[in-house]
Amino acid sequence: MPSKNTPIEIAGVTVRPGEYKTIDLPLAAMYTHNDVQMTVHVICGKQAGPVLFISAAIHGDEINGVDIIRRVLKRRQLKSIKGTLVAIPVVNVHGFLSHSRYLPDGRDLNRTFPGGSKGSLAGRIANTFFREIVKKCTHGIDLHTGARHRSNLPQVRADLSTEAVRTLAHAFGVPVIIDSKIRDGSLRQACSDAGIPILLYEAGEALRFDEICIRAGVRGVVNIMREIGMLPRLKTATAVRKPVVSTNTTWVRAPHSGILRALVPLGAKAEKGSVLGVIADPLGVSEYEVVAQADGIVIGRTYLPLVHEGEALFHLAHYEMKTDKVLGQVEKFQEKLEPETTMVAPQSATDAPIQ
Repeated sequence: MPSKNTPIEIAGVTVRPGEYKTIDLPLAAMYTHNDVQMTVHVICGKQAGPVLFISAAIHGDEINGVDIIRRVLKRRQLKSIKGTLVAIPVVNVHGFLSHSRYLPDGRDLNRTFPGGSKGSLAGRIANTFFREIVKKCTHGIDLHTGARHRSNLPQVRADLSTEAVRTLAHAFGVPVIIDSKIRDGSLRQACSDAGIPILLYEAGEALRFDEICIRAGVRGVVNIMREIGMLPRLKTATAVRKPVVSTNTTWVRAPHSGILRALVPLGAKAEKGSVLGVIADPLGVSEYEVVAQADGIVIGRTYLPLVHEGEALFHLAHYEMKTDKVLGQVEKFQEKLEPETTMVAPQSATDAPIQ
């Protein structure tokens, strides 16, 4: 007989097996004395299992993850999950309200973990989030996008030195996995120190919804829930190509200041010596080629054509094998998640099933 799940308590609110509660986690008030809360959705399954947190908008302008969580919470399967799901659509509430990556004190929340009960606003919010939510979980998924005017191909970034994280990264189901070093003060570092497997999903651009990136994120979250036993595995699993891991990425930078005409899209193959774009003055009198220094796949790029010398323009992932194999996986991945051109209304509860 399956064992019964245990309750979970967040901000003094207890969620018992079989319950779904929305909890407002108090944060430092605004200087207008208006209260600020971090909204937390908790689904406590009847049966015992892992405790998974999904977080978005740690950087307040990275909003793709907000819609990923919204769509995940609408899925019918969650009524019968094993374990507990803790979903936080907006971690950096202050930045989200002001369309800003940072907090009002100018600090990056994702460089402040695990924080402390005293000190900066960023440190206090990080400490509250880590103490009240993260430390009570067994696994984590952190959802991100590129910065303003910069977009990322759907990709997973994780420290693959541990088997548990490596398993999650491959299960997520995107063709690009970056073996990424952990940065000091990041949520990933705090989780690693606490022994909590976590991966980071990067996709799209700040302050923009991207349908392919959102669909890939929803599918990835569901895949992780199946992998760790919160949801049943598919009875007829389709053959999935194993993602190829990149251990090295580089940015191709602007050789001159000017106006950029990009010649390659996200997901394109970049061969050594190939021209990725052209930088010119406003009248096109002087032109300078932006050249790839090594073979790779374009996993990130700028969309702002006005560039300064030295500015990062194209982010390339490099592989030990030929990039054609990775390119094929990226193309099939994008085709599968491409929205139907006949769609006349935004998808909500009628989103196409994700297999």
